Amino acid sequence: MKFWSTSEFKVGALVVIVGGIIGLMSMQVSDDPSFMGRSRKAWFLLDNAAGLIKNSGVKTAGIPIGIVKEIKLQDGKARVEISIKSDIPLTTSAFVEIKSIGILGDKHVEVNPGSPADTPLPDGGQILLVKDKGSLDNVLSQVGDIAGSLKEVAEVVRESISEDGTQKHVLGRIVKNIEKITVDIKDITGENKGQINEIVDQVNDITRTLNELINDESDQGLKKTWKKTLARLDSAMKNIDEISTKINKGEGTIGKLVNDETTVEELNTAIQGVSGLFDSAGRIQTGFDYHGDYLSSVGATKSNIGIQIQPGLDRYYYLGIIDDPAGVVESEDTTVSSGGSVISDISTVKRFKNKTKFTALFAKNFYDFSLKAGLIENSGGFGFDYHFLNKKLRFSLEAFGLDKANLRVSARYNLFYGLYLLAGQQDILDKNNQRSSYLGAGLYLTNDDLKLLLTKSPF
Repeated sequence: MKFWSTSEFKVGALVVIVGGIIGLMSMQVSDDPSFMGRSRKAWFLLDNAAGLIKNSGVKTAGIPIGIVKEIKLQDGKARVEISIKSDIPLTTSAFVEIKSIGILGDKHVEVNPGSPADTPLPDGGQILLVKDKGSLDNVLSQVGDIAGSLKEVAEVVRESISEDGTQKHVLGRIVKNIEKITVDIKDITGENKGQINEIVDQVNDITRTLNELINDESDQGLKKTWKKTLARLDSAMKNIDEISTKINKGEGTIGKLVNDETTVEELNTAIQGVSGLFDSAGRIQTGFDYHGDYLSSVGATKSNIGIQIQPGLDRYYYLGIIDDPAGVVESEDTTVSSGGSVISDISTVKRFKNKTKFTALFAKNFYDFSLKAGLIENSGGFGFDYHFLNKKLRFSLEAFGLDKANLRVSARYNLFYGLYLLAGQQDILDKNNQRSSYLGAGLYLTNDDLKLLLTKSPF
């Protein structure tokens, strides 16, 4: 008899085959990737590893990738060593979360591999970032905090709505205020019950009148009048529609105005011309000028009021009115004689009289130099101005009067905000018996200054 034909050999072979099948099946269903050397290792630290046991599952996106190989104590914390599949690419930005399975407290490790762009985590390296979301103790602690808050709220509500409730809480003050309001409303309604009844009766009368007005079936009633109004409105809308149709077709004067491109262009040109005219008027600079000059030889003040209109930087017009205390000069001659013979003729008295004079000038600017000509104090004349110190100082020379030449020189210094000082001498040649030095001050305001004053005025 051959050996492999014996019962002992057959039984032994069957045991070996069945054992091999069981081992192979165990390898296929095992979650431990370290079996047969198909794993990589890592570890991390936990403050509390309760609920996490050896051989607990390790998952990524809910898919098992390994197991917890070891849990031991390190520096007062739990060191958890895990074994995962070697094809899981862990990086230095990887992190783990401890999550619960159900409500019984069992936990598993959820691994996030981290960003693929970061440095790979070496085999057996530490995962530094740990999130414990699965702690039932944390949940119970939060529930306890909420219960405490609810207890405080309930205490506040109890104190606020009690018979002699406290007002130290906002809710208590609100309850007290509502109670006062209800008492006030009760008193008002009790004291004015008759008036409230009258108001209710009046409202009832108004609603009855409206009901009668709306349901009036007569020819003057609201129903028929409203229908007639709607008919007229419909007719008016039809007329408007017909008019707009004619306009769109270019019929009539308005239609031609809207649809004829030539007419539209001419209208636009006219509008642009008017707009340009107003723009030019808006760019005209207007100034108001006043100054008073004290004449030393006369002992009185000469007042000047004027308007300067400047349509451009290179020219301006000036119109002025002058109150001249030495406008008219009268002299009285006295004669000294002895024994019928004249010794000498002596002029001893000079009298001055006020006279109103007018000035109208046109000036042309050449950089810092200006020429002007026109009417100067009721006489034809001309003059020039020269500006120094960035136009803060102006020197002027004027000549007017054909029969008796009147020369006048002056210097004007601008201080600030339109204020200026003025000094000079008039009638230098003394042809008019008016020679006098003078000193004065003035104010010059532009249209921008006047606009600012008007906008700031309280009136």
